[in-house]
Amino acid sequence: MKSILFVCLGNICRSPLAEGIANEYCNQNNIDLVCESAGTGSWHIGEPPCENSIKVAKDNGIDISSQRARQVTLEDFEKYDIIVGLDDSNIKNLKKLGCKNPLKLGDFGFDGEDVPDPYFFDGFEGFDKVYNMIEVCVKTLIRQKAIQ
Repeated sequence: MKSILFVCLGNICRSPLAEGIANEYCNQNNIDLVCESAGTGSWHIGEPPCENSIKVAKDNGIDISSQRARQVTLEDFEKYDIIVGLDDSNIKNLKKLGCKNPLKLGDFGFDGEDVPDPYFFDGFEGFDKVYNMIEVCVKTLIRQKAIQ
């Protein structure tokens, strides 16, 4: 495996965190892996990650502020070795777009749970919860799929 694309709905909160965590983990462990992110929707194309995602990443030593949202494309399904959706809705949308075998991030550490949208929580709590869940799952995914 040489590349992973993490996909959520708008590419401004969850998938940018997954991209940032994956890239940091790969850098720290000398793993040659391209890790990027996209959204199934087009609402935020060109925007940076949301402020709270930037903050929670920074609180954990990761800078995602230079990332910019983009929409997933059909070419992505050929370009990336693994496409990873962050929740069931993302998986369904990816399949509708023609992605053959998307993986679900929650299958790598949280018994298949959806990584919830952090905006469903009060205040900043959701971002901490989502960050921790993504971190566990991303590291497990990379260990299982990339380090073989």
